Amino acid sequence: MFELSQDHEDFRKVVRDFAEKEVAPHIAKWDAASHFPADLVPKMGELGLFGLVVPEEYGGAGDAGDFTSLCVAIEELGRVDQSIGITLSAGVGLGINPILTYGDEEQKQRFLPDLVSGRALAGFGLTEPEAGSDAAATRTRAVRDGDEWVIDGAKAFITNSGTDITSVVTVTARTGTNDDGTPQVSAIMVPAGTPGFVVEPAYHKLGWHVSDTHGLTFEGCRVPAENLLGAEGEGFKQFLKTLDDGRIAISALAVGCAQACLELATDYAKSRTAFGKPIGVNQGVSFQLADLAVMVEGARLLTYKAAWLKDELHAGKRSVKEVKQAAAIAKLYSTEAAVTATRIATQVFGGNGFMEEFPVARFYRDAKILEIGEGTSEVQRMLIARGLGLPA
Repeated sequence: MFELSQDHEDFRKVVRDFAEKEVAPHIAKWDAASHFPADLVPKMGELGLFGLVVPEEYGGAGDAGDFTSLCVAIEELGRVDQSIGITLSAGVGLGINPILTYGDEEQKQRFLPDLVSGRALAGFGLTEPEAGSDAAATRTRAVRDGDEWVIDGAKAFITNSGTDITSVVTVTARTGTNDDGTPQVSAIMVPAGTPGFVVEPAYHKLGWHVSDTHGLTFEGCRVPAENLLGAEGEGFKQFLKTLDDGRIAISALAVGCAQACLELATDYAKSRTAFGKPIGVNQGVSFQLADLAVMVEGARLLTYKAAWLKDELHAGKRSVKEVKQAAAIAKLYSTEAAVTATRIATQVFGGNGFMEEFPVARFYRDAKILEIGEGTSEVQRMLIARGLGLPA
């Protein structure tokens, strides 16, 4: 059976120390200003966080790292702030992984060293204004013109796509039609600053204020033909696989959110008095915190089981189907638990929970997107049902 090793627990302490020293003192100010702290990213790179699943030849940890270690890092960053957690999660899962998994050697050498070091970030352009869960409805098009692809279309809600250190965004685009009449979708890397690649103004979001999120527009955007990622027509399959891995990472982010709420609410219930006693003596409070502790434990176990299975798959010991099912289950339970956790914590804090000076208010705002990004809760239930053998 899986368990976290002593190395994983030691690494957890390192990341927790980093988050509490480099993020916690500044996060309220960053959140209020919707400021993306670009100078924090190289520090995360120096700690090796972006290279945990990357071979040594590209600057990564090689055999010293694994997917479970990445989830530990995401959880610990997310325990202090969800925006910083998603910056790492998206930077690796959606930025680095597609290039690492499907890129040729020249593409890997061109982009990965800077991405692994934290000198640069990469984005993942799948969602469109009218193609979210229905990713097959992609309308962005790429037409081959000699030695170039000409891209026209739009993407929505793209993380790490407009920072000062964003180097490339990989996007899906229709490049033709399959024999059965369905659209042929390919993945193409578009370097930042390419003429015709327009980064729209940052979104005014409910939560994740410190995370960089933009819409993207492509108008006659020309990139070299060699920027095609993998084989032509394989883009849709590539990005679905990328999302499978990303769901486990989002589960880890949700665990960090729930853990923070448990700690904050428990401490508050011990120190806040009403009618001459700490509010934690009241079963109305203590039972909610007990339920929250159960949810945190369950979410963590499901998440790290999925991460362990992912590492076992990499070693050739598990099936893709098994990992896919575990990822969907972990993502569904953990994200819904996180949303519930923020509601419970805010209720325990009472009126103070509604004040932005208390972190639970930020976690309350940040949690909802967890049930939406990387596949909605409804999509996860659909995937789990299919994994049970029910008809599609």
